[in-house]
Amino acid sequence: MAGPLQGLRVVEMAGIGPGPFCAMLFADMGAEVLRVERPGSKRNPHDILARGRTVLPLDLRAEGAAEQLLQTIARADVLIEGFRPGVMERLGLGPDVCLARNPRLVYGRMTGWGQHGPLAQAAGHDINYIAISGALHAIGRSGETPVPPLNYVGDFGGGAMLLAFGILAALHESKGSGQGQVIDAAMTDGAALLSAMMYGMKSAGQWNNQRGENLLDGAAHFYDTYACADGKYVAIGAIEPQFYALLRERCGIADDPAFDAQLDHARWPLLKLRMADLFRTRTRDEWCTLLEGTDACFAPVLDWDEAPAHAHNRARGTFAEAGGLVQPAPAPRFSRTPAALPPAVSPHDATALLARWSAR
Repeated sequence: MAGPLQGLRVVEMAGIGPGPFCAMLFADMGAEVLRVERPGSKRNPHDILARGRTVLPLDLRAEGAAEQLLQTIARADVLIEGFRPGVMERLGLGPDVCLARNPRLVYGRMTGWGQHGPLAQAAGHDINYIAISGALHAIGRSGETPVPPLNYVGDFGGGAMLLAFGILAALHESKGSGQGQVIDAAMTDGAALLSAMMYGMKSAGQWNNQRGENLLDGAAHFYDTYACADGKYVAIGAIEPQFYALLRERCGIADDPAFDAQLDHARWPLLKLRMADLFRTRTRDEWCTLLEGTDACFAPVLDWDEAPAHAHNRARGTFAEAGGLVQPAPAPRFSRTPAALPPAVSPHDATALLARWSAR
């Protein structure tokens, strides 16, 4: 398998959401990822998050199963688990046991609330975790309820990606120390960290605590989405003065003095109405012909079917097809060790992989 993480050995405790996404990132980059799951688990052929794995069916509650897995963990570099705090310990696979067997192991723990704190043992999902970070409060229109941003902010951005970053940081540190460590990745922490810029702007008096009244939350007439004549949408993000000027020029409003005071918040509601009326005069394709590829900071809002077919995404190979599934390709790109789209779950059992690891 190609990619910059060739040779890295990862044990993944099967779960849902951010754990599998994190393990997918490692598999995409060429790591050997062994997924441990219950025997008889049904494999979803449409589960893109499971690509690139070899599966080890193992009933961890069976006698001797923990010891069997510990023998494999002893030869691994990384372990990823996403259970509630205490579950791995009750299975006999907690950090102390695993690090005693493999002192260089990086033990990645993915939870919503974290390993400690008043909410650590409570059930929850992405929407709950981002709610207490402040992030959910900020997303939505003024005067309306907060809008869940799918599960991008908690599960994937604040969760899986920060766990992957933490694991790679710990692997780097272990090169000098020779020691592994435990990564406590909480989606609440990660969602808060993703809001660092907004907290900074708020402290500087540049961000209103009310949703839908700020530069990047849809309040500004030059940073929002608009419906077109055909019912499709476009996205505008002309923040910088030179980009805003070009947008006005291309849209035929360069000489309209109403648009001169770009950053006058008091005028934004009226100017948004003017912009909405303007964009309804042409179809989305007509606006693409006029604005796409210019410095007006424009893009069509594409749906799930349209995005893979867009010329830019096709030129970069942003999406790929494997096993009959259209799916996002591995990212980012590497100049010397490019990653390749890994296959879905390995059709073979883990015998060959375990044999290679045993020879280490």
